[in-house]
Amino acid sequence: MAKVLLTGGSGFVGAHILRTLLERGYSVTATVRSSEKGDKILASHATHRSRLSYVIVKDIAEEFAFDLAVQSSPPFDYVIHSASPFPVDFTDPVNDVLNPAINGTIGILKAVKAHAPGVKRVVITSSFAAIVNTSCPPKVYDENSWNPVTWEEAVANRSLAYRGSKAFAERSAWDFVEGEKPGFDLVTINPPLVYGPVIHSLESLSGLNTSNQRIRDFVLGKHLGNELPPTGTFLWVDVRDLALAHVRAIEVPAAGGRRFFTTAGYCSHKRIVDAIRETHPQLSARLPDNPIDDFPENCYGYDNGRVRNMLAVEFRSLHQGIGDTVSSLLRFM
Repeated sequence: MAKVLLTGGSGFVGAHILRTLLERGYSVTATVRSSEKGDKILASHATHRSRLSYVIVKDIAEEFAFDLAVQSSPPFDYVIHSASPFPVDFTDPVNDVLNPAINGTIGILKAVKAHAPGVKRVVITSSFAAIVNTSCPPKVYDENSWNPVTWEEAVANRSLAYRGSKAFAERSAWDFVEGEKPGFDLVTINPPLVYGPVIHSLESLSGLNTSNQRIRDFVLGKHLGNELPPTGTFLWVDVRDLALAHVRAIEVPAAGGRRFFTTAGYCSHKRIVDAIRETHPQLSARLPDNPIDDFPENCYGYDNGRVRNMLAVEFRSLHQGIGDTVSSLLRFM
């Protein structure tokens, strides 16, 4: 039975990765920020209790934060690093956003190399933010695409700080593996907007991940009329498919040393509203009557062939993903 260290196990994406790992027979240790979060994880997976444990890592950006977490008996075979700081309100882009993202990523790689020699592969949750090029979009985004943002731009422009942090953190990870030659190989998973049902412990809808907050606001009737907020990113993925991609990334030998642009395809706020109306007609009165679709005629293309072919991930439709998301959110209303 292979053993996996999963960081961020109590988060939106991490909870789905954890469930997928347990369903596929792995033994898992999840990192959490408190014993309260860890105990909730154990309680929610009582049938897999013999294969599940947790370890506390209060601040992933601290130096040596993972040194104890990566040490285990029996030792870990794989590490999936899904934990990532996502500060909504920040004052200092360097100390609040950029450095924490980079330090958290490099910190776990250093810890694995120094204290967990049995680890064969590390899978890191990166982002479409490390791929996207808003100034000059390519005709087709794929794993060869990189965000060209510079450090100076990320520091000077608040809106570029998060995207820059993801790009710099991922590049730092690849540079580390190339320069340090550790005993493990690296895989990065790059999703765009992540929608899908909520299964982790959530006290209120205010604690939703950023993407699902959009759906919450539609369901709550915050966008009546025909105008919708800008979609921004026109690509999405269901969190369950994203979780499977992470797990398949440790199962497929050929995945080592590769990025995976994990997207199901196109979306827009208009298409999301339509999906909510179709799957939950009782909510129609809370939705815009005839919203304008801002999906561009000449939208950039995407190539998710590597995920589909190498990792054998079959993506859910937007209709199913949004419908299941709304059903999960209604439990909190």
